Amino acid sequence: MKQYQIKQKKQPYSQHNEMELSWRVESIYKILKNIYGTQGLILRASKLDALDLMGSPLIDDRILALQKLLEDPCINDVGSASDRVDKVDYLESLVTDIYARKTVEEELQQHIQAKIDQKYNDYLQEIKLEVLKEQTVCRENAQTLKKYGYLEKMEKTSLNHSALDILRPTSLKEIFGQDKAIKSLITKLNTPYPQHILLYGPPGVGKTTCARLALEIVKGRNNSPFQRNAPFIEVDGTTLRWDPRESTNPLLGSVHDPIYQGARRELAEDGIPEPKPGMVSDAHGGILFIDEIGEMDPLLQNKLLKVMEDKRVYFESSYYDPHDKRIPKYIKKIFEDGIPADFVLIGATTRNKNDINPAFRSRCMEIYFEPLRAEHIKQIVRLSAQKLNIKIEAGVDDIIAEYTSDGRNANKILADGYSLSLYENTENKTPLVTREHVYEVIQNNRIIPDINSRASDSSEIGKIFGLGVAGFRGSLMEIEAIAFTTETMGKGSIRFNETAGLMAKDSVFNAASVLRNECNESLQNYDLHINIIGGGNVDGPSAGAGIFLVILSSIRHRPIRQDVAITGEISIQGNVKPVGGIYEKIYAAKQAGIKKVLIPEKNLKDIPNGISGIQIIPIKHINEAYPHVFN
Repeated sequence: MKQYQIKQKKQPYSQHNEMELSWRVESIYKILKNIYGTQGLILRASKLDALDLMGSPLIDDRILALQKLLEDPCINDVGSASDRVDKVDYLESLVTDIYARKTVEEELQQHIQAKIDQKYNDYLQEIKLEVLKEQTVCRENAQTLKKYGYLEKMEKTSLNHSALDILRPTSLKEIFGQDKAIKSLITKLNTPYPQHILLYGPPGVGKTTCARLALEIVKGRNNSPFQRNAPFIEVDGTTLRWDPRESTNPLLGSVHDPIYQGARRELAEDGIPEPKPGMVSDAHGGILFIDEIGEMDPLLQNKLLKVMEDKRVYFESSYYDPHDKRIPKYIKKIFEDGIPADFVLIGATTRNKNDINPAFRSRCMEIYFEPLRAEHIKQIVRLSAQKLNIKIEAGVDDIIAEYTSDGRNANKILADGYSLSLYENTENKTPLVTREHVYEVIQNNRIIPDINSRASDSSEIGKIFGLGVAGFRGSLMEIEAIAFTTETMGKGSIRFNETAGLMAKDSVFNAASVLRNECNESLQNYDLHINIIGGGNVDGPSAGAGIFLVILSSIRHRPIRQDVAITGEISIQGNVKPVGGIYEKIYAAKQAGIKKVLIPEKNLKDIPNGISGIQIIPIKHINEAYPHVFN
């Protein structure tokens, strides 16, 4: 409460002073009646328990009522009679401030009303112009008709589709090497209770096409909830952008407010916000397919999860007034009930499953697409040649299969070779894509072989094939080592790839301990150089068993077979521990011509069914590998 200033010299109150004070109090009441109105003042006084005090004949009670109205409703005591003048002075200043504010507000309201009237008149003028335009005869002439005809001619001229559009699979029979994934996808959709699905796999193996065709297969079936008109809404997760202020969100939908985002004219002029449905609502009753779902904004992923749980989208706007009778019924229903968004999400990704949001994984079934093998690439090339109505020379499919394991890239190489064939075809014969065409495409596009290392029937000292995996593709790693006896015993050194990760470097030290324990050999007596050909940017323990064997080969000068590959972590007791990516590693070894693969015994359950043409040997201890590796 503001402290009242106490005059240094108090004058005794007289009857004249009392009358003057009463007049001043009455003046304050008159000003308050002008501000609030008589009824408004009575109502305000009633709420603040000051009504009885206002009607009191006592000046102190009336001053107390003013204090409750203007200063603090909790005041219950006027104080001494000598302080009344100071209090009335203060009350006068308060009511003056209130009156000044009210005057300014009234003037501002008048300006606002004037602007509204002006805008209304402008709007009426626009309506008149529109009516006149509708009644006016079209100003068509020869020049405008000529331009219209030119546009019509442009509509009839178009370039052909790209070769990749023509070569895209149109049925599940045209997708090779994914029988298990296709069966799993259809069975998960052809059920009364379909679940959300995540598709894992390398690019160019048919994830998007499989999802689209699978929906067409299950539509209208007895066990399927998808109707004949079920939509398939496709979007790329890498292109999904949104505004955190929710002014735009193409995936979930947004609200176009009348001022900032601009609702439709008839709604904006009434100050009514307009909700815009997103793709989740477009996919209602069908499938929402998000390619590269792992690239989506994490916050947008969380918002999508909320929609998946609620099966509808809710909207909010500070401009929405539920009591406004001008709001159309559909907008009112959207704000109060939301928009239905009951769909099945199919997300595809080339990322590892550990890189995907755990909340998504917990709500989705998971399907893995396999990397394409050489025979699948050859089938794709031959089918694509039929679609393009061209001939291919013998061996073309083998060359393409050697340089790529991606169906999309295989078609790109073939289409580029087709273009070269057309360029050279001067006799209008059926185009023939030759091996020379394919090699020219490979050289022009700087394509390197998909498999850089291949098995052989020879044996070498200090060289072994390890197996790695990156993403969903396995690869053959050439691990080599060379050992020199040190000039001073016990002063040896070890050099390993600088780019290798910590776990790979730890494998070297584990191998050193096993070597000392198993063979009574100390690496401190050697200058040892271990290398993974190609840079060796590896980070994992799965090369441990191979590192131990190549070190042993280099020290003991024992040749290693070059048609054998090994994977597994080695412990300091010499046990071979399980590792990941066995499925991809075995296929990579088979494509590279490896005849025998050694894997940890505990990885037996990970061996793909129906694999042939390669021998798989499970081992528990590293010494079990000697008969298979050394000649």
